[in-house]
This record gives sequence, structure tokens and C-alpha cells, in this order.
Amino acid sequence: MSGLAYQRDDYLDFCEGIRGLTGIDLGQYKRPQMERRIRSFAESRGAASLPDYLRRLSDDRAQLESFLDRMTINVSQLWRNPEQWDRIATSVLPELAEAGRIRSWSAGCSYGAEAYTLAALCRSTVPSASAEVHGTDIDGRMVERARAGVFSEADARSAPPAELKRWFDRTENGDWQARAELRMLTRFDTGDLLRDRFPKAGYDLVACRNVVIYFTEPVRDALHARLAESLRPGGYLLIGSTERITAPAGMGLEPVHPFLYRRA
Repeated sequence: MSGLAYQRDDYLDFCEGIRGLTGIDLGQYKRPQMERRIRSFAESRGAASLPDYLRRLSDDRAQLESFLDRMTINVSQLWRNPEQWDRIATSVLPELAEAGRIRSWSAGCSYGAEAYTLAALCRSTVPSASAEVHGTDIDGRMVERARAGVFSEADARSAPPAELKRWFDRTENGDWQARAELRMLTRFDTGDLLRDRFPKAGYDLVACRNVVIYFTEPVRDALHARLAESLRPGGYLLIGSTERITAPAGMGLEPVHPFLYRRA
């Protein structure tokens, strides 16, 4: 297949169409994995081809919503990967609190479980420090859910029971609602990690976990470098437990733990 034919294939045309509909650039993701997922999902929905499926998504908002749910990685839970939060609570937050203020960013926050976990840890671990948690996600639907601060029983399955009851209230239908004290510490905005400008040295702690796993390596490395620049000296970058940063020293980062880096 020639380079020109490859540029005009139905998958790239589909990605361009989705970008026009939603602003999400699927071309930044690893093609083999993403293309398999999209073609499989389109087939399961009865689409004869990707052009056919794109027409359906353009005409049917419900189908587009279903597609976004399948393609965007909105898997999260309160206190996900508890061992990471234990280290943040015992080592990172007390150190950052010495400055009297902790500015945090949940980058790719999905529906807010990570941001509320971080807010709860700040209140429990370093209550005297002023804490701010900013969450951003490319999916505006998830941002609206995050602002509501409501989580299912499944979302709370990893949460320490005492902390869960301390910072969340049961709703009538059995969900968990973040208390007003936590909601006052958090704010959520729609944002695209691959396009938006980040404030240089604007944060003490940045969490970007399980967001880059489907990105191409150049996109992933460039994002990590930009996230590093958003940290003030001495700030920390938290990534997923199965992720890694390529050549962290070149980004001004020093490894503290396999999933935690400190800005030099």
C-alpha cells in the first residue's frame, strides 16, 4: 500500500470525522489497538463499514454517546491502587504541606474519583494545609459527573471504609456523595491534554494515571515532558502503576518509586 493510499484509508478518514464531531483526536492513539476496538465496536452495532458507522454517529447522538463511552477510558474508582495512595499520604503530602499550600492536578480525571480521593487525603493527612485539586478531562460528560461527586458502590470498592464514611455520605439509592467539604476543594474543567497549554510550575502534585497507555510513544513522551514542566521544583508526578517515563532525567525528573517522580 502506498503512503498516499494509507493516508486516505477509511480508518484515518473516520478519525478525522470523529475529531470534527467531538474534538477528540484518535490519531494520537496507537493505531493497531484503537483500530481493532473501533472496527469491532462498529461491527457489533451493525455498521457495514467505517464510513457507514461515521454517518450513523453523525446522525444519532445516542450512538455517538455510546461510542464515546466505549472509546474513551473512563474506568476509575475511589482509592484506586491503594498502595499508591498510601505512599502519597505518608511521604508526599506531609513534605508538600511544609509550604502551607498544596496545588494538585488530576490530569485526565474521568468522573472525578481520583480528584476526590486526593482531596480526602489532603484533609485527613495534612488538614492545616490549604489544598486545591483541579481535575480536567476531554470528555465533557465525565466533567459534569465529576462536579456532582457521586460514586457507585463499585466505585468505592477499594476505599478504606473509615475514610469513605468520613468523607462521603450515602444517598437514598445507595451511592456515595462527596461531602461539601471535599467539593469545595475541587474544581473540574473540560481540557485536552494533547492541545491545551499547562501553567509552568503551577502545581505541587500532578496525577496522570492510566491515561497515556494507548498513546503513541512520541505523544506519550511529549505529554510527560509537558506535565513535568507544570510542576514546581520539588513537586511530584504520579503515573499509573504499570506505566513508565522514558528518560526522566531529560525532563528534570528523578524517580522516587516506580510510579512516582520528583521535579528536580
